[in-house]
Amino acid sequence: MHSQDDIQYALETTKVLREPDHRIMTFGETRFEFQLISELMDRAGEVRIRTGEVEAQRPRILKPEALRDIQFEGFDSTARERFDEMVEKFRSQGRDLAFLQYGFHFRRSAVHEEIVCDHMDAVRERVMEDIRRTGNPSRAIIEGVDDAWEVSILKFSFEMIQRSHEINAFDFKRRGLI
Repeated sequence: MHSQDDIQYALETTKVLREPDHRIMTFGETRFEFQLISELMDRAGEVRIRTGEVEAQRPRILKPEALRDIQFEGFDSTARERFDEMVEKFRSQGRDLAFLQYGFHFRRSAVHEEIVCDHMDAVRERVMEDIRRTGNPSRAIIEGVDDAWEVSILKFSFEMIQRSHEINAFDFKRRGLI
């Protein structure tokens, strides 16, 4: 269980170093691959690289009370509480939460971990060079906090929703759904 301070720290320090080339699709499921790099808190000169996927089901038009029905598969039992805390944090900051009218069901696939004995700067550069070389359009590179890494993934997901909202709303309007 993470404290409010842990969550706040993860939200403030998480950086998306590279976004996927596409946004959340309006009328289909969307998968993003991620590599999350984080320094181990208890061991100097070691970096954990987590690799996995986040899937957002196609947006649905929901009334505000339906936020309770958003489900999280593959996350630990505190994911709902962390999600609710992030929503409240965004509201208290006056951020536009209009994207939440679209309910999303996030599914996190199996996450593979690797610990690399090197400094964060060197690992960051290698990961970024690898993505430049491979050009995977679905991969995000995220730098986050090791012990609250799921908060970093949720923050990335929120940011992808915010970036996708305008085009999703346009698509719904164009089809006369809103």
